Amino acid sequence: MNLLNSNDFWQFACTLYAKPGQQQALLTLQNQQGKNVNLCLFLLYLDSLKLSINTEQLSALIESIDEFDTQALKPLRSVRRYLKANQETIADYTKIREELLSTELKLEKQQQQILVDTANKLSFLEAVKPNNIELYVKAT
Repeated sequence: MNLLNSNDFWQFACTLYAKPGQQQALLTLQNQQGKNVNLCLFLLYLDSLKLSINTEQLSALIESIDEFDTQALKPLRSVRRYLKANQETIADYTKIREELLSTELKLEKQQQQILVDTANKLSFLEAVKPNNIELYVKAT
Protein backbone atom coordinates (compact mmCIF):
# COMPACT_ATOMS: atom_id res chain seq x y z
CA MET A 1 0.00 0.00 0.00
CA ASN A 2 1.17 3.50 -0.75
CA LEU A 3 1.77 5.62 2.31
CA LEU A 4 -0.92 8.12 3.15
CA ASN A 5 0.00 11.78 2.83
CA SER A 6 -0.97 14.32 5.49
CA ASN A 7 -1.27 17.17 2.97
CA ASP A 8 -3.68 15.15 0.83
CA PHE A 9 -5.71 14.34 3.92
CA TRP A 10 -5.70 18.01 5.00
CA GLN A 11 -7.01 19.08 1.58
CA PHE A 12 -9.67 16.36 1.63
CA ALA A 13 -10.75 17.38 5.15
CA CYS A 14 -10.96 21.09 4.31
CA THR A 15 -12.97 20.40 1.15
CA LEU A 16 -15.37 18.04 2.90
CA TYR A 17 -15.78 20.26 5.97
CA ALA A 18 -16.71 23.19 3.72
CA LYS A 19 -19.57 21.31 2.03
CA PRO A 20 -23.08 22.32 3.12
CA GLY A 21 -24.21 20.43 6.21
CA GLN A 22 -20.92 18.64 6.83
CA GLN A 23 -19.60 21.00 9.51
CA GLN A 24 -22.82 20.77 11.49
CA ALA A 25 -23.04 16.99 11.14
CA LEU A 26 -19.46 16.54 12.34
CA LEU A 27 -19.85 18.98 15.22
CA THR A 28 -23.03 17.16 16.27
CA LEU A 29 -21.05 13.89 16.42
CA GLN A 30 -18.42 15.70 18.50
CA ASN A 31 -20.72 17.55 20.87
CA GLN A 32 -23.46 14.95 21.34
CA GLN A 33 -21.59 11.67 20.99
CA GLY A 34 -18.06 12.66 22.00
CA LYS A 35 -16.61 11.66 18.62
CA ASN A 36 -13.42 13.22 17.28
CA VAL A 37 -14.00 15.32 14.15
CA ASN A 38 -10.51 14.69 12.77
CA LEU A 39 -10.96 10.96 13.18
CA CYS A 40 -14.36 11.16 11.45
CA LEU A 41 -12.75 13.07 8.59
CA PHE A 42 -9.91 10.57 8.44
CA LEU A 43 -12.28 7.63 8.25
CA LEU A 44 -14.17 9.34 5.44
CA TYR A 45 -10.81 9.96 3.75
CA LEU A 46 -10.01 6.25 3.99
CA ASP A 47 -13.46 5.53 2.52
CA SER A 48 -12.63 7.80 -0.42
CA LEU A 49 -9.44 5.77 -0.97
CA LYS A 50 -11.49 2.55 -0.78
CA LEU A 51 -9.61 1.38 2.31
CA SER A 52 -11.40 -0.44 5.11
CA ILE A 53 -10.36 -0.66 8.76
CA ASN A 54 -11.21 -3.16 11.47
CA THR A 55 -12.00 -2.55 15.14
CA GLU A 56 -8.40 -3.09 16.26
CA GLN A 57 -7.16 -0.52 13.76
CA LEU A 58 -9.88 1.89 14.83
CA SER A 59 -8.75 1.44 18.44
CA ALA A 60 -5.15 2.15 17.43
CA LEU A 61 -6.21 5.36 15.69
CA ILE A 62 -8.30 6.47 18.66
CA GLU A 63 -5.47 5.72 21.08
CA SER A 64 -2.94 7.60 18.95
CA ILE A 65 -4.83 10.90 19.28
CA ASP A 66 -6.46 10.51 22.68
CA GLU A 67 -3.79 12.23 24.78
CA PHE A 68 -3.31 15.06 22.26
CA ASP A 69 -7.06 15.60 22.21
CA THR A 70 -7.31 15.59 26.00
CA GLN A 71 -4.25 17.73 26.69
CA ALA A 72 -4.27 20.18 23.77
CA LEU A 73 -7.47 20.46 21.74
CA LYS A 74 -10.21 20.04 24.34
CA PRO A 75 -8.74 22.60 26.76
CA LEU A 76 -8.31 25.12 23.95
CA ARG A 77 -11.92 24.63 22.84
CA SER A 78 -13.01 25.08 26.44
CA VAL A 79 -11.11 28.37 26.69
CA ARG A 80 -12.63 29.56 23.43
CA ARG A 81 -16.17 28.72 24.63
CA TYR A 82 -15.57 30.46 27.95
CA LEU A 83 -14.27 33.59 26.27
CA LYS A 84 -17.19 33.63 23.83
CA ALA A 85 -19.69 33.39 26.70
CA ASN A 86 -17.94 36.29 28.44
CA GLN A 87 -16.90 38.34 25.42
CA GLU A 88 -18.52 41.56 26.58
CA THR A 89 -16.12 41.68 29.56
CA ILE A 90 -12.97 40.76 27.63
CA ALA A 91 -10.86 43.50 26.07
CA ASP A 92 -9.70 42.65 22.54
CA TYR A 93 -12.06 39.66 22.41
CA THR A 94 -12.14 39.64 18.60
CA LYS A 95 -8.35 39.58 18.29
CA ILE A 96 -7.98 36.92 21.00
CA ARG A 97 -10.67 34.79 19.32
CA GLU A 98 -8.89 35.00 15.95
CA GLU A 99 -5.59 33.98 17.52
CA LEU A 100 -7.21 31.07 19.37
CA LEU A 101 -8.91 29.88 16.19
CA SER A 102 -5.60 30.05 14.33
CA THR A 103 -3.91 28.04 17.08
CA GLU A 104 -6.73 25.52 17.14
CA LEU A 105 -6.44 25.04 13.38
CA LYS A 106 -2.70 24.36 13.73
CA LEU A 107 -3.39 21.84 16.47
CA GLU A 108 -6.09 20.18 14.33
CA LYS A 109 -3.53 19.83 11.53
CA GLN A 110 -1.07 18.30 13.99
CA GLN A 111 -3.68 15.80 15.13
CA GLN A 112 -4.31 14.89 11.51
CA GLN A 113 -0.57 14.25 11.13
CA ILE A 114 -0.70 11.89 14.10
CA LEU A 115 -3.55 9.98 12.44
CA VAL A 116 -1.65 9.69 9.17
CA ASP A 117 1.55 8.59 10.94
CA THR A 118 -0.38 5.94 12.87
CA ALA A 119 -2.28 4.76 9.80
CA ASN A 120 0.94 4.40 7.83
CA LYS A 121 2.01 1.72 10.33
CA LEU A 122 -1.19 -0.27 9.68
CA SER A 123 -2.29 -2.42 6.76
CA PHE A 124 -5.78 -1.71 5.51
CA LEU A 125 -7.91 -3.88 3.30
CA GLU A 126 -9.16 -2.58 -0.01
CA ALA A 127 -12.95 -2.48 -0.24
CA VAL A 128 -15.40 -1.45 -2.93
CA LYS A 129 -17.66 0.48 -0.53
CA PRO A 130 -15.99 0.85 2.85
CA ASN A 131 -17.99 2.48 5.63
CA ASN A 132 -15.38 3.22 8.28
CA ILE A 133 -17.35 6.04 9.83
CA GLU A 134 -20.17 3.65 10.71
CA LEU A 135 -17.73 1.46 12.63
CA TYR A 136 -16.64 4.50 14.66
CA VAL A 137 -20.08 6.00 15.22
CA LYS A 138 -21.45 2.69 16.46
CA ALA A 139 -18.47 2.17 18.79
CA THR A 140 -19.08 3.18 22.38
